[in-house]
This record gives sequence, C-alpha cells and structure tokens, in this order.
Amino acid sequence: MTAIAISGAGGRMGRTVAAAVSDEPDLDLVATFDPAHVGDVVSGTTVAGDLAALDGADVVIEWAPVEAVLEHLPAHADAGRHVVVGSSGFTAERLLDVGEAWSDAEGRLLIVPNFAIGAVLMQRFAAEAARWFAAYEVVELHHDAKADAPSGTALATAVGMAGEQRRRVESEEYVAGSRGGDVDGVRIHSVRLPGLLAHQEVILGNPGEVLTIRHDSMDRSSFIPGVLVAVRGVAGLTDPVTVGLDALLR
Repeated sequence: MTAIAISGAGGRMGRTVAAAVSDEPDLDLVATFDPAHVGDVVSGTTVAGDLAALDGADVVIEWAPVEAVLEHLPAHADAGRHVVVGSSGFTAERLLDVGEAWSDAEGRLLIVPNFAIGAVLMQRFAAEAARWFAAYEVVELHHDAKADAPSGTALATAVGMAGEQRRRVESEEYVAGSRGGDVDGVRIHSVRLPGLLAHQEVILGNPGEVLTIRHDSMDRSSFIPGVLVAVRGVAGLTDPVTVGLDALLR
C-alpha cells in the first residue's frame, strides 16, 4: 500500500485526483493540504493548512499554484518524499533551478506538463514528425481561468520539436504578438476561452502538404490514468528530477 498526500487538494483538479486515489486498492489517501480550504473534507480527509500534515506520505501529488509548489519543494526534498507535480508554469529557468536544488534529494521528483495519455503521445508524434517537415507551429487552447500562457504542454512540445527548421516563416507583425511566442524557434499561439478545457494542435508544413496532430481533453477525468501511472512509478525513476510522463510509458 502506497501512502498518498495531495497538496492543492481543495481545487477542482485536487478533488478529482483525491477521489480517484481513494478508489484504488493499492493507494491510501492519508492527507490533504490546501491553505485556502482548511477544514474542508475531501475524500474522507480533513484538509490541513500546515505542510507538516504530509509527513506520513510516500508520494505527494502537488497541484497547488506553481509559486506555492516552488516554496514546498525544499521541504519535500528535506523529508525525502517522492513528489509528482501537475501544476503548470514550469519554465526552462524554473526547471533548471529545481534540478539543481533537488540533485541531492533522496526522493524522486516527477514534473508532468500533461497527464493525459493522448497528450503525451501527441508530443512524441510531433517530435518524430518535426524531423520530416520544413516548418511547424503549436496552437494551444485552454479555459479562460488558466493562470499561465503558454501551457506547460505547449512548452514541452516546442522543446521536443526544437531544431533548425528548414523554413523559418517570418512575417512583419502589424499587431504585436500576432505571430505568437518563440520557444527555441517554434512559434506557440495561446487561446483562452470559456467552454474550453485543454486542447492542442501541432501544425507541420511541407511544400504541398500539411500535417495536423491534435489532442482534446473534454473532461478532467482524462488526466486520471496518467496520474495513477505517475504515483505508482515515481519511486522507481533513476534520475532525481524527471520531466514528462513519457519516461514511465516507454
């Protein structure tokens, strides 16, 4: 039995994950933490406001805002906890800082931009396709309450595709930002609208052909299979810090 704790348990995703963990016979939800929801009952646990409440956990699932996660990680490292992070907003600079800080930690840290199995496969397919296409761009679409742009999935996709595109499409911008952001030469466009949840298109072009790879999450339940893979596999990872679920799906 693996003891699981959830940080950020009071949010929609935290509550969804808590319910899913509680249904698994090999997982035991032992604690929940969220300073904004202290005293709430989530899947049979009373939400605590002190990070020390997570001390009995083998694995902590972090779904707090990224700024809070960055504050929590040193305590997790000192306690030797394994940690699975689902929070978005981990830039390349933040990943570098976390990697240096966690290098001597006893526990394993897994940062997952997207837990949907289809999204992981989309990134893998996009990286393979990029070798064969002259140019490519990423369009990500999320709900209007998402706090960051671009999404962690889009950033990870762009990094995975990065390389010298054979045809870098450049246009003069009459409206600043209309060509999107540039991540290692890959343009990313972010859409935020009510009614959306989490969606992404990777569009690749060659003379005379276009390939579109698209993934859509219509419900938060799409993330649960990946979360369960992560919490069951994080302790067996070789590196102190791993980014992406792909390492557990090979």
